[in-house]
Amino acid sequence: MTQINPIAQLNEMLQRRDFGAVLALTDTLLRKSQNNASAWHARARAAFGVGRLGLADECIDRSIALGEKSHDVLLLRAIIHHRLARSDLAIAGLRALMASNAPNIVDATLALAEVLHRADRRDELQALVTKGGAWLLDERADIFTARVTAKTDPQGTADRLELLARGGGQAIMRRIAGFDAVRMLDAAGHYRRAFDLATHLHATTSESFDIDGLIADTRQQHALLARAKPWFLPRAPAVNGVALVVGMPRSGTTLLEQMLDRHPDISGIGEYDGVTNIGNAVQSAGAWPGGLGILDTAAAKQMQNDYLQGARARQRANTRWTFDKSLHVWKWLPAVAAVLPGAVCFHIVRDPRDCAISLLLSNFHPKSYGWTSSLNDIQRVMTAERALAPLALATLGMPHETIVYENLVDDPRAHMRRATERLGVVMQESVLAPQGNMRTVLTLSHEQVRKPINKSSIGRWKNYEFAFDDSWSALAGAHDARRTH
Repeated sequence: MTQINPIAQLNEMLQRRDFGAVLALTDTLLRKSQNNASAWHARARAAFGVGRLGLADECIDRSIALGEKSHDVLLLRAIIHHRLARSDLAIAGLRALMASNAPNIVDATLALAEVLHRADRRDELQALVTKGGAWLLDERADIFTARVTAKTDPQGTADRLELLARGGGQAIMRRIAGFDAVRMLDAAGHYRRAFDLATHLHATTSESFDIDGLIADTRQQHALLARAKPWFLPRAPAVNGVALVVGMPRSGTTLLEQMLDRHPDISGIGEYDGVTNIGNAVQSAGAWPGGLGILDTAAAKQMQNDYLQGARARQRANTRWTFDKSLHVWKWLPAVAAVLPGAVCFHIVRDPRDCAISLLLSNFHPKSYGWTSSLNDIQRVMTAERALAPLALATLGMPHETIVYENLVDDPRAHMRRATERLGVVMQESVLAPQGNMRTVLTLSHEQVRKPINKSSIGRWKNYEFAFDDSWSALAGAHDARRTH
């Protein structure tokens, strides 16, 4: 009988994007030997593919330490640096690959263009495009040449991007080009055209998403919480210096992080996957959600240690707090209470219609955020979050503050004073000027948060009033009652 080469098997799995199978097989291989550089590399690729950046970061370093320094490994190393907001390291690694004339020089140059764009290093991006090279012959380069002309020829750029989006190229490139065009069309006041293009992109590039499964899970949690008392005690010791955002994407989470990150005692760590890893581990242990009371304490302590190790790796030196901007915390609050007791939560909410239209017009991951592809699905998830999060925070006795986005923008000083008091640090004027934060922002709000705090996004939904019906009235009314007018 022919023996299957496990590395060849991993490559086949990666080729068909079966990342779960890769993670399972590499787990088996690495239990046998921690010195398998190829297995670490494959595991890094799979972890990156499912958005587990902390795991990918660890695995790619293990692979390199074992001598795996191929051009593919070094490219992935640089890209992971970028996704973890380590722009200088990413740029240095990519420039080194380009200087060595590596076989993947085109991919390295395209990656460099993306890093420069996200880091707002426009002059360097302009110079890269002007210099030319073989990379400009790649269809993916059209997006970056368009980004260079966006300031000088916005209408022509939007037209070219829309042509790319409606063309026959790769789905991921059509999606990136298309949502760049959507943003530009929206800024120019072409609202119907922006909406129609976004709808087209969702219809032609989105992937299937089990929204019924997500809603069923939230209902199961809600039923347990409705008993008005916790069904478990903490399964690990209390943590210190851990703060988490709780809220929907596009609800002001990046603004809040950028403000708090300007405080000398607080370090934003971006959209860290640590809480999702805890949730997955609790599920694998068969303890989610009703069995949290019997979750093995040693296992819970290991989950906590893994979270803290990853958070500290992202933490700015000489700070006391990490601020985790993961957008999935709201789904895992009982797991957070069990494994990270003492973590401080900031529940942020925004006008549901403003939030919804921003979600629909944005390029979220087409699989993990597949529910953002229609206003109907967005409404279902938003309704679930707004019912679940406040109840979980109160019932489980989790230290928290609720922040209404519109109120934060109206009176940032009062809300920052409240937030810093909750964290036990002295209020600093620097938190009121998030535009002065030089860290790379990798969220879809990366351009907005480079501007001073403003009210331009409040009431944005009215530009798309044609898309909303009376089914939004209950959510909108409940939110309006929270606002200070």
